Amino acid sequence: MTARRHFRTAPAFFAPALFALAIALVVPAPSAAQQPGGLLDMDTYMEMESVGSPRISPDGSHILFTRGSVDKMNDRNRSELMIMDLSTRRISELETGSFEVSSPIWSPDGGRIAFLSDKSGTSQIHVMWLDTRETKQLTNLDRGPGGIRWSPDGAQISFTTFIPETGSPLPITMPSFPPGANLARPAVVEDRIAWQRDGTGYTRRGNTQIFIVDADLGGTPRQITFGDTSHGNPRWAPDGTKLYFSGDLIPEEGYERGNSEVHAIDLATLEITTLTDRLGPDNGPVVSPDGSMIAYTGYDQNENYSNLSNIYLMNADGSGSRMIAGNLKNSPSGVAWAPDGSGLYYTLGEEGSSNLHFVSTGGDIEKVTDGVHYITGVSIAKNGRAAATNSTFYRPNYLITFDLDNPDELETLVDYNEDVLADIRLGEVEEIWTESVDGWPVQGWLMKPADFEPGRQYPLLLWIHGGPVSMYTVRWNWNWQNFAADGYAVLWTNPRGSTGYGQDFVNGINYFYPGNDFHDLMAGVDAAIERGFIDEDNMFVTGSSGGGVLTAWVVGHTDRFRAAVSQRPVINWHSFVGTTDGSGWYRRFRSYPWEDPVEYAERSPLHYVGNVTTPTMLLSGVEDLRTPMPQAEEFYRALKVLGQETMHVKIPDEYHGSRSVSHRIMTQLYIKAWFDKYRTRPVTQEDGG
Repeated sequence: MTARRHFRTAPAFFAPALFALAIALVVPAPSAAQQPGGLLDMDTYMEMESVGSPRISPDGSHILFTRGSVDKMNDRNRSELMIMDLSTRRISELETGSFEVSSPIWSPDGGRIAFLSDKSGTSQIHVMWLDTRETKQLTNLDRGPGGIRWSPDGAQISFTTFIPETGSPLPITMPSFPPGANLARPAVVEDRIAWQRDGTGYTRRGNTQIFIVDADLGGTPRQITFGDTSHGNPRWAPDGTKLYFSGDLIPEEGYERGNSEVHAIDLATLEITTLTDRLGPDNGPVVSPDGSMIAYTGYDQNENYSNLSNIYLMNADGSGSRMIAGNLKNSPSGVAWAPDGSGLYYTLGEEGSSNLHFVSTGGDIEKVTDGVHYITGVSIAKNGRAAATNSTFYRPNYLITFDLDNPDELETLVDYNEDVLADIRLGEVEEIWTESVDGWPVQGWLMKPADFEPGRQYPLLLWIHGGPVSMYTVRWNWNWQNFAADGYAVLWTNPRGSTGYGQDFVNGINYFYPGNDFHDLMAGVDAAIERGFIDEDNMFVTGSSGGGVLTAWVVGHTDRFRAAVSQRPVINWHSFVGTTDGSGWYRRFRSYPWEDPVEYAERSPLHYVGNVTTPTMLLSGVEDLRTPMPQAEEFYRALKVLGQETMHVKIPDEYHGSRSVSHRIMTQLYIKAWFDKYRTRPVTQEDGG
């Protein structure tokens, strides 16, 4: 009999002849002839800025947002808090300096803003009075707060923070040593199934709890929840008497599959009432303007590799629960009530684009915005005016506004990169649909070289996304445009397992990853070749995390690529599932590795390393806990033993991805250097290419 399986939900990594069905031309960038100027070089990266966290005031008159830039001296990104007066379009700085500002939110009356800032050295809650620009730090916490929310009367702010446990699961008493003795570090005693987290390192024992702090005076916060389980996503009831939150208050169930419920806590008595009771995650409660209903997201527990969420609605006492938006192409995000309580707005990423949608309380769904763009961070005022960020193939994030009654009119408010890119020639992008094995349609995009000339052939770079349950999009991507500036055509696709195409498409990798997603990728390459300008002797492949897995899988199953870079990969599932920073990856297989090691071997790139003839470089973050560096080392050493061309680039002090600006640039340069080492000269039709 198979032993009972214990695991938490797994963290995402990050995510015969085939023929093209159709290739649709996306609105192009201006051609090279129309665009005198330069190319997107490495220096451009340092000059680019970002717009984020748009928040429109309750009356729709002002918009808060963050302005991000590169702090060249400290090798980091920094952000400033900005405000725009919509009546004059005037922009002012609210908080500026060599520190991070995030999560700005308006007070209910619009007279103050709360935000997180690390200008004191650690992330803390700050409040600013907009009439005087006076700022006060409300908290002095040992660990950073999150999920800040104003109370309806503006008198308090709720937040969450991590509270560590004290003591040891196996206490011992050491003998006495002389005062001041220089002792070795003590042992770490562990009895949890997961004890580390990528980006953080070793995690102390403890849980996330909910607190409330006075919004004027600050001081010592009042702890609202207690116990040995975590509580998250708190939202206020309109009358200020309750907080609604999500969490698993029965840890045995959470240990099994990451179950969670929606709960209400009475702020006078601290009594908790559980409102949902199904097996599966119920998260993100949002309360209707009149307090009578609660919307939340989740799904029924099942054996899928990964699940897309639905939107549910229930009465405030937990009765009458029903699904109002299900079978969506992706999980909804940014779920928020319409000001009149008639339904909920949410953004949804599908087929590479992201737009705003609306679902009524009766379950009628409509698409509010439309277009080949990526709208995120939508914030809606009481008068129906909205603020958001948008991005396209040719434009990094920029701030927009629109009216819900006229959503086709998207007005650009702030585009900090317009001047930087004004004289830069960019690669045009085409949308590609291909048919893969079993008749599965697969979407992708092909970026031409920035100086594309008809009649010439160009090297192709296939860039594979991670996850693997994620979605490549139509958003701006500096890395790809930088390769296009160097004369590469760049292809990115969404193979089976990707989001944005519905649950059945995600299920395409159930117990079969990697598998037919390889054929999906090759179908995209074949479709790109059919365009007539790809040099088949100069094709390259890379990807990070889940994309690194598939890159290593690709070179073990085909020799059509001239060189490859596998970034932060999983190479050996047998060793990976017990060493990554979460235990949920066991659930991706039908059996445990000690029950059926062959199942793990057959899905591991290491199993096919003997087939590799493609020069393959590995790239790792030395401190990576998601796909630990020894995974890449297994592939690297095997390639060396086999006498194949390989190299391993190890980025110091980095987890699963690069946090410092110089390391992000360095990663791009090493990938380019490896490909340029094997790339041959361009071929023209006159050369017989």
